Amino acid sequence: MPNPHPAARRIAPARDLTIPESGSVTARGILSGAITRLISELPTVGRGFAISPEMRTDLANFHALCRALATKHPGALPSLLRRTPIATLVRALRHQPSEALASELVGLVYFELARVGALETPLRQHRPPQRLVSLGGRVVVSMTEAPQSIACANGKLTVKLSSDAVELRLGELADKPAGFAAHHGSVRVAKPYHDIEGDIVLALSDNNPLAMFEAHPDKQGNAIELGGKTVDEWTTVLRDALKLVETFLPDLRREMDLFVQQIVPVGYDEEKHLSASYQEAIGTIYMSLHPHLMTMTEALIHEFSHNKINALFELDDVLENAFSPLYTSPVRPDPRPLHGVLLAVHAFLPVARLYERMIESGHPLSQNPAFLARFARIRQINAEGADVVLGNGRPTEMGKPLLEEIRRWDGYYGRYG
Repeated sequence: MPNPHPAARRIAPARDLTIPESGSVTARGILSGAITRLISELPTVGRGFAISPEMRTDLANFHALCRALATKHPGALPSLLRRTPIATLVRALRHQPSEALASELVGLVYFELARVGALETPLRQHRPPQRLVSLGGRVVVSMTEAPQSIACANGKLTVKLSSDAVELRLGELADKPAGFAAHHGSVRVAKPYHDIEGDIVLALSDNNPLAMFEAHPDKQGNAIELGGKTVDEWTTVLRDALKLVETFLPDLRREMDLFVQQIVPVGYDEEKHLSASYQEAIGTIYMSLHPHLMTMTEALIHEFSHNKINALFELDDVLENAFSPLYTSPVRPDPRPLHGVLLAVHAFLPVARLYERMIESGHPLSQNPAFLARFARIRQINAEGADVVLGNGRPTEMGKPLLEEIRRWDGYYGRYG
């Protein structure tokens, strides 16, 4: 993205995107800008690559629907694109032209509108996907055979199969509990979403097509796995971690409610902790479970911070030299572009703030020498990373306030020596 996206013009400077000031609306504005970019892409999404005649018809109908919604119900598209499963598909289609992804996007938008009773007329998809992942409805509908068509009407989904048709009443599904699953012939309905806190859920289903792509040399993708632990064990630890954030970084916790929609479990390990996030999947955090609460809390802050800055990257590169050359990273064994080092510094600074505030409050966990050693190590990581970014980065106009914020916090923590 050589120039800022037009949606960036209405965004206030990102002067406290790393550690929010009290009452900050910086993150909200940037997320709004990222959604505005998606809205601008909908009229052409799915174009520019080879598709079947059926898919071409589906896309023509989809684009007509999007235009109608933008005119008659201007709040509908932002609401739809706030949903991580939908937004992820739009972003993935930029660089991964795929009829399957386009089909899933069309089907999921139709499904969400039918679920909330917002379709003016019934809609039929002639090249439907075999799975619909609705985070909004906390339900997944999947087919064991390729459906011939799917028809959506308010409160109703009809799947046409080779031998019969299955009709699902969406209102009835809303009343089913988390963990529910049932088969209707070749159609499976499941509710694999479990409450953590507020609207944040533990998601045992995910439609991110990039989830198994892993840039970190020590990881092998993000397959969904509870790691032998129960859902309750997962949600209890995550609630405890969120509570720590709420107690010591309340403004950051408030921002989490804006961004984080689902946490996807990727196993359990007592020795090491793994986590990930993707610019395409803003709203999703991938995490393994670890027995130490501070490790889990760090990871939540870290990956949430990636979500925030990824929303900014949707609008601007932030650095003119973001992707070349490569530099030594304080947290990775492989050389990284400044883009990657900036991600690390931006994520570790609020972690340092958490440790600092816990120490100041005399929290029992902070009395452990290992806690103090970890705080020192985090400050070292930040100092080394900030030195690389501030010493070598050429910020864009949008990037200047962010780097100035990092410079301020780097100076602040430099007083510790």
